[in-house]
Amino acid sequence: MGNNQKKGNGLALLPLLIFIAIYLGAGIILQAQGVGMAFYQFPSPVALFFAIIIAFAMFKGTMDEKFSDFAKGAGEENILIMLVVYLLAGAFSTVAGAMGGVASTVNLCLTFIPVQFLLAGMFVIGAFLATAAGTSMGTISALVPIVVGVADKAGLSVPLALAACIGGAMFGDNLSVISDTTIAATRTQGVEMKDKFRVNGMIAAPAAIITVILLVIFAPSAGVADLGDLSFEIIKVVPYILVLVLALIGLNVFLVLTIGIFSAGIIGLVGGEITILSFAQNIYGGFTGMFEVFCLSLLMGGLSYMVSKNGGIDWLMDRIQGFIKGPVSAQFGIAALAAAADMATANNTVAIIIVGPIAKGISTEYKVDPRKSASILDIVSCIFQGAIPYGA
Repeated sequence: MGNNQKKGNGLALLPLLIFIAIYLGAGIILQAQGVGMAFYQFPSPVALFFAIIIAFAMFKGTMDEKFSDFAKGAGEENILIMLVVYLLAGAFSTVAGAMGGVASTVNLCLTFIPVQFLLAGMFVIGAFLATAAGTSMGTISALVPIVVGVADKAGLSVPLALAACIGGAMFGDNLSVISDTTIAATRTQGVEMKDKFRVNGMIAAPAAIITVILLVIFAPSAGVADLGDLSFEIIKVVPYILVLVLALIGLNVFLVLTIGIFSAGIIGLVGGEITILSFAQNIYGGFTGMFEVFCLSLLMGGLSYMVSKNGGIDWLMDRIQGFIKGPVSAQFGIAALAAAADMATANNTVAIIIVGPIAKGISTEYKVDPRKSASILDIVSCIFQGAIPYGA
């Protein structure tokens, strides 16, 4: 995000380190106090706001010059594209859920999955919903009540069923072309979403296949169980399939999400699940639901430009070069950065936004395919987000 100064300056990284220290420190303290969702109590945009104040105080130049630099970073084309896609993705997920898309999709899958394969089925359902809707959090929130009930009725291990649900949701979130993690990874690395999907799929799909096989082999037999009412309307699954197919064939993501929003809205209006007014309210609700990541991305764009212009990224690249010898070790370096950032912030999108510019510099320097660097950022951050016990 701009790199106008060749001489490195390690002190320029201080605002970013302060942001991580405040965010991580607050989470650790609250976790020790037994506060629920400890790492999500201190708003990340506020922690970033404090870091920006430090940046304005320490960097040279007039206030107008520093604000101009901040505005250049916040208003950079990739940042703005990212922000608009966030809003549209949030609107689609909210409208599709409001018209009953989640319940119909889950019941459709459960109707045709044999009871003895339910755990594997839960993984697949989570993967499909998260891939189509672009959200692991939304998928898990919608699926968990259903998964717990189904697991209880079928005599399955509830922890294992939840793990299958979370694993599938993280896999889908990682692979989705409309996920905020994908948006952040592709925009910071300068690649098309469909191209990243292909490379990402070649890496992630084998792991998903092995997971399904293991769930089938090692999951306890559920026998026969009455899962209750599994009614569904196939038409309500259409928006998810439509968005998935249109995105994969390479249609512009803005058009894909707009079609998804209105297809879900029309189905909901015809079916009586939503009205014109609630349709508009759900779109706006989807917009506001993305406020935190929207605000964070905007502020981080401005701060990253300031840090980069003052030599912070150059200094870090100089240090990293001592450990990276070629393309392979460069990929491990990108993975390590993504993992560390996610464990520090407990948010995979935030992690990608933080290390994305650094990863871009590494991939350029060591000739790593940017599609692969985008995939690594997304995959590793999603893996650790699904594994850390203090994640959302």
